[in-house]
Amino acid sequence: MKIITVNENDSGQRVDKFLSKLLPTMPRSLLYKQLRNKRVKRNKKALSAQDVLSCGDELCLYINDEFFGEKKQITARGKGLLVVYEDDNILVCDKPAGQPSHGGEDSLLSQMQGYLFEKGEYDPSRENSFAPGLCNRLDRNTRGLLIGAKTAAAQKLLNEKIKNREVTKKYRCVLCGVPEQKSGRLIHYLKADEKENRVRVVKKDTPGAKEAILDYEVIKAKNGKALAEITLLTGRKHQIRVQFANIGHPLLGDSKYGAPKDSRFHYQALCAYSLTFDFAGDSGILENLKGKTLSIVETVFEDVL
Repeated sequence: MKIITVNENDSGQRVDKFLSKLLPTMPRSLLYKQLRNKRVKRNKKALSAQDVLSCGDELCLYINDEFFGEKKQITARGKGLLVVYEDDNILVCDKPAGQPSHGGEDSLLSQMQGYLFEKGEYDPSRENSFAPGLCNRLDRNTRGLLIGAKTAAAQKLLNEKIKNREVTKKYRCVLCGVPEQKSGRLIHYLKADEKENRVRVVKKDTPGAKEAILDYEVIKAKNGKALAEITLLTGRKHQIRVQFANIGHPLLGDSKYGAPKDSRFHYQALCAYSLTFDFAGDSGILENLKGKTLSIVETVFEDVL
């Protein structure tokens, strides 16, 4: 038997969701069987999958030790992390082009967790089910702002705000050629091919197609190239890259989607440079972000044209 104390980052979760994180190697079918067999108790009363946990609850788990995962070890370091903004709930980082958002010790997520560990704000040995996470993501070769949540409550609330389109994301990119219309809206339907790691424009009624919408404005044009500002209205994989390639203006350096090779750019000239927290109504613990805009301060790509 193990006794687990529910902490603030665990509270508010359904029992089955909490256990799936606490017991990562246990098959879902076995997890629900353990609950039916009353192997998980709170105050000597068996819990069901739908019960919600509260901070301070003591859970008695009559479950074999083999299903309890090893506590996460922090080996990445936070040195070099470019923090644009930080408060008690979130931090916003400037991810360089070439660094993955997730996966592996070299990812921005691992670096961010190492940074919080070094500050004493995150210790995996004291957590049951939570680890600081990213609320948005960028392609490896796209530079830009990523939002990290320090607490489970902040992560849940911010994910809801992003889903409800209450966070405005602006990008800057360099296009090959100059669009005939200097501003406008692009609407396409996209389908991802995971095997090839590519996205294609398809017809609306294609199975698996997802609508992609963005607004753009050319802010400078010179030497057959255009510096454009993009406001994303949807968040689809490779969206900006694919939509501009489809109208004949791939991003500079983006050979995957048809741009000629350029010795200065071995990756797409794309940067997520601005975030505005357009929160509607009560924003709870994130109220201090309401109406705030965060930006990369230096001029982005102006020197390319």
